[in-house]
Amino acid sequence: MEQFLRKKDEPEFLSKRLSGYITPDGRIFLSDNFNLLVKRGFDLVFSMVFITFIMSWLFPVIALLIRLDSKGPILYKQLRHGRGNKTFRCYKFRTMIKNKESDTKQATKDDIRITRFGKFLRKSSLDEIPQFFNVLLGEMSVIGPRPHAVPMNYMFSTDISNYMFRHAVKPGISGLAQSKGFRGEILSFYDIYGRIKLDHFYIRNWSLVFDFKILFWTIGAVLRKNGAAY
Repeated sequence: MEQFLRKKDEPEFLSKRLSGYITPDGRIFLSDNFNLLVKRGFDLVFSMVFITFIMSWLFPVIALLIRLDSKGPILYKQLRHGRGNKTFRCYKFRTMIKNKESDTKQATKDDIRITRFGKFLRKSSLDEIPQFFNVLLGEMSVIGPRPHAVPMNYMFSTDISNYMFRHAVKPGISGLAQSKGFRGEILSFYDIYGRIKLDHFYIRNWSLVFDFKILFWTIGAVLRKNGAAY
């Protein structure tokens, strides 16, 4: 099925001059200066408002509950790929006990590594909110393709045609795929194929209005408590 991700008559390639992906006819996907400025402005305003009015009180509450629930650090930092395939440290609230497989093994249903409070954080997606600091640092966007752990990224890039096209933009705290139910463990090729197909659609059809739509869809998906998240 991965052949549907490739348009044979219109291959993408990375242009260092434009810092983005362009097609032979000159179309640019979310890499011209005006679009980048608009998207960065939205990221900064939204993240600063969220941090000021929500994280300012929610962060210490969650941090205290994590510390009471299990031993270990409050935050978990994982190496992931960002825009232009550059690596960065992605922040999350720690939801597992300390283990050697945290960077290489996906969380599974009834995973014994997940703490009691960690289950709630993962179900509610509250474990992701420290990534608003990644947004302020310019490593992520509020909306964009979700970043994968480095080992998984290498694996998927060898199996799926044009997989790396998703790195034409900054990764997001949420994305079109997640707002449409693609969350949690990847069990089959369809699980990753569906995500990548939607990531590519997002990049090709980006607009600020589209970002707002995905934001509201994401809130709805979280409130519906998608069973795939654990």
